[in-house]
Amino acid sequence: MTEQIIPAQLRNVSSAPVRGVVFDMDGLLLDSETLAMDALVDAGKDLGYDIPMSFCRSMIGVPADGCRRLVHEAYGVAFPMEEFFARQEVVLREYVDNGRLVLKTGVLPLLDLLDEFRIPRAIATSSSRYRTDHHLELVGLDKRFDATVTRDDVSAGKPNPEPYLKAAEKIGIEPKYCLALEDSHSGARAAHAAGIRVIVVPDLLQPADDIHEKALAIVDDLTVVRAYLQTVLKTA
Repeated sequence: MTEQIIPAQLRNVSSAPVRGVVFDMDGLLLDSETLAMDALVDAGKDLGYDIPMSFCRSMIGVPADGCRRLVHEAYGVAFPMEEFFARQEVVLREYVDNGRLVLKTGVLPLLDLLDEFRIPRAIATSSSRYRTDHHLELVGLDKRFDATVTRDDVSAGKPNPEPYLKAAEKIGIEPKYCLALEDSHSGARAAHAAGIRVIVVPDLLQPADDIHEKALAIVDDLTVVRAYLQTVLKTA
């Protein structure tokens, strides 16, 4: 049964052992990207701007400074930038606190497997420290990771490799022995640039051509990742 759900591109992978796992958060662990996109649209409406969902999705996985550049380019320097993102945080917090934030498929079984094999794990996210800590605590994951690296902890966010390099350093595992799990283009590029193998679990964005080239595999959900790691860790 386990073998049947492992994609062909993962069945015969010959590489260094997996001694640590680095997770993205939004869209990978948490079903939060849709909430964040809705909050951006609503924040724009509150300020009198009709911001299309397609534009909001272009900011998925992009650190704060990159998002600001995209907004400036699209709406000009007169756009009320700080009010916009502050309002988005308020709206998103309302969504989350009203019970709309849930885990993605396969999160808990995967973390249980890592516990079983005592594999250290970290989060490397483009979200703020405030949002990261709040969301993880709300869904009961705040004690399940050995380290978290947020956008507030690095000088350059994804697709720069710094978040992944810092996460690997925090759990004491060389990048070549880590596995990254990502949903976004910028995140997959960051992991690859850090020298970390990456499996992509798409959320709202389908992988670009270069992501297919950079990723170890593109899979449907974390249940597939668990099946793969169960095989890899048992034979290590």
